[in-house]
Amino acid sequence: MTEPLEAGATAAPDPNISDEDFEAFRPGHGGMGPTVLQMLPALVSGGVERGTVDMSRAIVQAGWRSLVVSRGGPMVRELERIGATHIELPVHSKNPLHWRATFDSLVDLIHRERVDLVHARSRIPAWLGIKAAARNRVPFVTTFHQRPAASNALKRAYNSVMVRGERVIAISHYIAERLLADYGLDTARLRVIPRGVDLELFDPGKVPAERMIRLVNKWRLPDGVPVIMMPGRITAWKGHKLLIDALAQLERGSFRCLMVGDDTARPDAKKALEAHAHASGVGGYVHFVGRTDDMPAAYKLANVVVSASLDPEPFGRVMIEAQAMGRPIVAADHGGARETVLPGETGWLVQPGDAGALAAGLRTALALDEEARAALSAKAIAHVRRNFSRYQMCARTLSVYTEVLAARGCERL
Repeated sequence: MTEPLEAGATAAPDPNISDEDFEAFRPGHGGMGPTVLQMLPALVSGGVERGTVDMSRAIVQAGWRSLVVSRGGPMVRELERIGATHIELPVHSKNPLHWRATFDSLVDLIHRERVDLVHARSRIPAWLGIKAAARNRVPFVTTFHQRPAASNALKRAYNSVMVRGERVIAISHYIAERLLADYGLDTARLRVIPRGVDLELFDPGKVPAERMIRLVNKWRLPDGVPVIMMPGRITAWKGHKLLIDALAQLERGSFRCLMVGDDTARPDAKKALEAHAHASGVGGYVHFVGRTDDMPAAYKLANVVVSASLDPEPFGRVMIEAQAMGRPIVAADHGGARETVLPGETGWLVQPGDAGALAAGLRTALALDEEARAALSAKAIAHVRRNFSRYQMCARTLSVYTEVLAARGCERL
C-alpha cells in the first residue's frame, strides 16, 4: 500500500505529456484498460471541472476508458475531443423526487458500460455514486475539493459521504487535516494530491505580445502604471472589499487594480463593491473586467497577483497559475496558500482579513527592482514546475486508481 502523497512531492493529448509518460499504467495484456467513471454536478467552469477534464485526458492517454456523468455544460465539447464519453444525468439535483430515477440510471450505466471504478467529486453525485457502485460491486473513490465546513450535525452528515471512499483524495494538506480532525478519517485511506497547472498554457514564454496588447486595449490600461490583479468570482469570502480597503492605503494613481472573474451572478454585489471603491477614493483605479478567455495573458500583464480570501482556500489554483507565469503573489496566510507560496521567495503571506497587512505586502511586491523581480520570477516558475504540474496530479491519481483496482483483482490492469 502506498503512503499518503506529500504536497510538493485543451484538446487531444496533453502537450506537456507524451504517451510514454503513462507507460507504467498501460494494461499489461495489450487491450483496453479499466473504465473509470467520474461524477460531478456540471461541466461549466472551475477547479472541479478542470480537474475532471485533466484526469479524463490522462485516463485516455494511459490506454484506459474515461466516462463522465454530469448535467452537462460548455466543457463537454472539450471532454469529448479528448476521447472521453459524457453521459448527461441530473446528478446535481437536490430534489429527492429525482434521485430514484437517477440512481436507477446510474446503476444501469455502471453495469452496461462495465465500469471498474467510480470517482465522485461532489456530495450529491457521491451519495448517488456510492450506492450505485456498491450495487455493482465496484470500488468508490472521492476527491474533497471544498472545505469540509462541518458546522453542525446535519452538515456533517451531508458531507460524510465524501470520506466513505475506499480512497479519499484531499487537494491539500489543509483539507486532509480537516478531514482527519472533523471526521476521524483513517489515514490509510487518505491521499493528498495537490491540483496541477497546465505548464504549456501557463508559460510566460509562450504568451506573445499581441495577446497582451489585446487585453491592454480592451481594459484601457495606461502605459507604465503597475497592475495589481485579483482573479476570482465576485463572492464575499474572496475578499474583494478587503483589497479595496488595502488599495485605499496606497498612493493614489500609483496602480491600476483589475478584478478579473465572473461578476454576472451577483450584480448587486459588484455595484456595492464599485460604490465602496469610489467612497474609499480609489474608484478610478479599480476596474471590474469580468471573465477573460486568456488568463495567461492577464497574469503576464500583472505586476502582482492577490489572493485575499477571508476564509482559507482549500487549495487556491490562482496561486500556482500566477507563480507559473512568474508573477509575485500576495496571499492571506491560511489554507492552501501556506502549501503553494514560498514566503519571501515567490510571494508574501499576510495576516488574513487585515487591510493594513495586505497593503504592506502590495507595497513590498511593487517596490521590487528589475533584478529582484527576475529572481523571484525564475524561482516561482521553477517551484510550480517542480511541485504542481498537471502531469504530477494525473499520475498520482492514476496511482490511486491502480492501487484500488489491484486490491480488487481487476483483470484489465
